[in-house]
Amino acid sequence: MTGKADFTEEEWELVREGPTAAGMYALMASKGGSFRESWALSKTYAEARQERGESELLDSIVAEKPPVKRYDSAEQLEHEGLGKLTQAVELLEQKADAGEVEGYRHFVLEVAGAVAKAHKEEGEAVSPEEREAIEKITASLHPGGSQQAG
Repeated sequence: MTGKADFTEEEWELVREGPTAAGMYALMASKGGSFRESWALSKTYAEARQERGESELLDSIVAEKPPVKRYDSAEQLEHEGLGKLTQAVELLEQKADAGEVEGYRHFVLEVAGAVAKAHKEEGEAVSPEEREAIEKITASLHPGGSQQAG
């Protein structure tokens, strides 16, 4: 099993930033509901800590307060945040087993989905902008282009 000790400090920060960057990207995808969406991000981490005990990697990620990097714009978040998410997956593909990498992908999408669903917009649980954001997050999680069910 892969855990925090298997990474340098810089690598670990990269891996930890991924789920939060995805959640922030989903949050910024459309207007309104940011308080509920921010709450959903925190709640997903808390719930994951209880549910992910079998994964040392995910347990290590959720055991720490999620890092929140400030971005000046949605464009910067998309470029830098999703870029770091791709780098994190590439790093995990080198250091973790396939099940752990897939678990990380699933957790990132779980965070983004919870944020997107936290506030209904125009009667929709997930807005078209949020769906598009989740598609971009999914693409970032599969740097080689192969998108398996997450």
